[in-house]
Amino acid sequence: MAVAPIPIFIGYDPRERAATNVLIDSLYQHSSAPLAITPLVTPQLEAQGLYRRERDPKQSTAFSFTRFLVPHLMGYQGWALFMDCDMLCRADIQALWDQRDDRYGAMCVQHEHVPGETVKFLGEVQSAYPKKNWSSLMLLNCSRCTKLTVDYVNTATGLELHRFHWLEGDHEIGAIQGGWNHLVDVQAPPETQQASPMLHWTLGGPWFREQRTMGGPLAAEWFSARDDAMKLWD
Repeated sequence: MAVAPIPIFIGYDPRERAATNVLIDSLYQHSSAPLAITPLVTPQLEAQGLYRRERDPKQSTAFSFTRFLVPHLMGYQGWALFMDCDMLCRADIQALWDQRDDRYGAMCVQHEHVPGETVKFLGEVQSAYPKKNWSSLMLLNCSRCTKLTVDYVNTATGLELHRFHWLEGDHEIGAIQGGWNHLVDVQAPPETQQASPMLHWTLGGPWFREQRTMGGPLAAEWFSARDDAMKLWD
């Protein structure tokens, strides 16, 4: 019997194409399960009439709000995984996928991130709000996310979306265990690769000229993954 692929949606920003491609390769390289990966490309969603928001001054990436269309794209059925593109997978994504729990409408790594800076990569505004970075990687139980209609995603405030107001309450948010959203240069450096199976350059990654060394040895690891992804065979 064929195994259904894990549906993964990745936030896409044209300024971070390198990050997206390296992330996708890292997912495939470590996965024991088939994957169905879909980058959320804003012009494509606009062409389909699914996304029509004006650019928000507080919106630091092109995918700040498109992530919330995932349940609609899934037909409000089954589970799906969303992640920002500025990540690097270091372990089998099946281990994250296995954490799905039908008691919840959404699951995420529940950081307590209060940014000390006001500006992040490329001069973008760094906004502080409760549940900061929770929505950067989400397991979504799509049948429980029916409030995320196309109209709601296009009219709700950023805080309503990123603070999970589309669920009945915080009791519907489950916690992902195991370091699956390690915030580079925000959290203490991981002691082992197993302790942080997913790296997240939320402050901007080494694919930006000004941040080539962001994360120190973790930046070097990203460049190694990039070189591996682009390897030419003789």
